[in-house]
Amino acid sequence: MYKLIDGKGLASKIRLELKAECDKIRNKGITPKLAVILVGDDSASKVYVKNKSKACEEIGIEFEEIILDDSTTMEKLLSIIDELNKRTDINGILLQSPIPKHLNIQEAFERIDYRKDVDGFNPINMGKLMTGQNTFISCTPYGIIKMLEAYNIMLEGANAVIIGRSNIVGKPLLQCLLNKNATVTICHSKTKNLEEITKTADILISAVGKINMVTENMVKEGAVVIDVGINRNDQGKLVGDVDFEKVKEKASFITPVPGGVGPMTIAMLMNNVIKACKIQNNL
Repeated sequence: MYKLIDGKGLASKIRLELKAECDKIRNKGITPKLAVILVGDDSASKVYVKNKSKACEEIGIEFEEIILDDSTTMEKLLSIIDELNKRTDINGILLQSPIPKHLNIQEAFERIDYRKDVDGFNPINMGKLMTGQNTFISCTPYGIIKMLEAYNIMLEGANAVIIGRSNIVGKPLLQCLLNKNATVTICHSKTKNLEEITKTADILISAVGKINMVTENMVKEGAVVIDVGINRNDQGKLVGDVDFEKVKEKASFITPVPGGVGPMTIAMLMNNVIKACKIQNNL
């Protein structure tokens, strides 16, 4: 019988803890603050930014949104990042992705001061993660690790398979799991014999963005299945990468979509903003 990993419930608990921590910081006359840059008119991005704004309000973090249109130049974007880097009232800077194709997102991530990089995408923070140093960890991988730990899922010595090699999820998650002494395999569009590899997984994570990417025949009996995918099916319903109804019968633990990884991602962002504020103010 499978157990559902309740990311929404766990995120709510973490947010309560963060609110208490934020209250202590505010009592010292300091207010943590997050600045979010939104470029373009992507409807999903607008929803994500709204959710981040709500979380900030709930916890007591100040929120500033910088909205730029599709025609924004790279020069303009970088100048705004430079300005936010200099502002002492801003503790965290987030550039909402995706951004228009004529802009270089990697250059923008590199421009964000690594001490304010609460998304963990600056190469300095990614390098620190790789070498096991204290740093800002990308929010989705960080949230996944927190979920696994909360449910006492053994990471040390476990065979973990990740489908997806993005800089946002796959690559930092590989390092997070490796830092916990798991044995990690990354699969991607060029991987041969995918099913053979996924069947070896004690922990199987899909971060592709493709409906029914993971089917029951790809899953070992008793595996832990983490679904990072966010997709809309033909009925407009939000679904993940995993064929949930069939895969759950083989899994020991499984995350739902929605209500799994998503809420944890936002909770870890809030955690990183408070962490940044404390470091910057020597608290």
